[in-house]
Amino acid sequence: CALIALSRIESRGQRGRNFAYAGLALSAVWAVGGVVALFATATVNLDVSSFFSDFGGAIKFLFEPQPSQLDPNTEVGGVSEMLSLTLQHIALSVSAVALGTAIALPLGLYLGHHGKGEFAAINTSNVGRAVPTLVLLTVFIAYVGVGFVPIMISLALLALPPVLTNTWVAVRQVERDSVDAARGMGMTHAEIIRKVELPLSLPTIFAGIRVAAVNVVATATIAPLGSVDSLGTPIISGNVYGADGRLGAAIAVSILTLLVSALLAQVQKAVTPEGLK
Repeated sequence: CALIALSRIESRGQRGRNFAYAGLALSAVWAVGGVVALFATATVNLDVSSFFSDFGGAIKFLFEPQPSQLDPNTEVGGVSEMLSLTLQHIALSVSAVALGTAIALPLGLYLGHHGKGEFAAINTSNVGRAVPTLVLLTVFIAYVGVGFVPIMISLALLALPPVLTNTWVAVRQVERDSVDAARGMGMTHAEIIRKVELPLSLPTIFAGIRVAAVNVVATATIAPLGSVDSLGTPIISGNVYGADGRLGAAIAVSILTLLVSALLAQVQKAVTPEGLK
């Protein structure tokens, strides 16, 4: 919710500002509620010293190999293994987001330019949010098999809705006077999309890509269920990596998600035309 609000905070017009303020207010309420719930839980049944001890063990797991829970003679974790899992996690996520964007971006531009597909764009987004990725993964494993490609496709379907919806909305928000002026200059439909609508739509489009990337990076932890290693491997294989491994991997995924969001925010800012900043 905070990401969506921040992506709209620079929007022109009172409607965009109202949307941003409402999103930030809702995020603040959720954050305060989470803090209250955390402290309520801590005062009832959480041993604080034990909590920080577990957290320290998870951090240690990220940097130093630890004995496996199944075989004490085998070491797991450490910089080498976690770096390898992170690179595989990134490769899977980038491939999924790229595939989803490659499908959703031109489709959204076409539908938005012609003023069609509002029902399809909105409902695709709603269905994409409603259907759990684990269900899609199960279907692909059943009919396609395990491996990198089925996992990538299921994650790409998760990335598709926000990019499609944001692209359609962004194109429809372009001033019609600009489009009419381009048409009056003799531009074709393809030239109007490429030279007018796409540049003016980039901020909102990248906001959708940013949301899609965050969703995919966070959800790629289920990849080990399809025989693809990722940062989800220590989380799912808790009998091998132990509690420190699960928590350490969760911390790594959280940090990676924040870094991806921050990086795409800078890219979004860089590609935004000066007149829209």
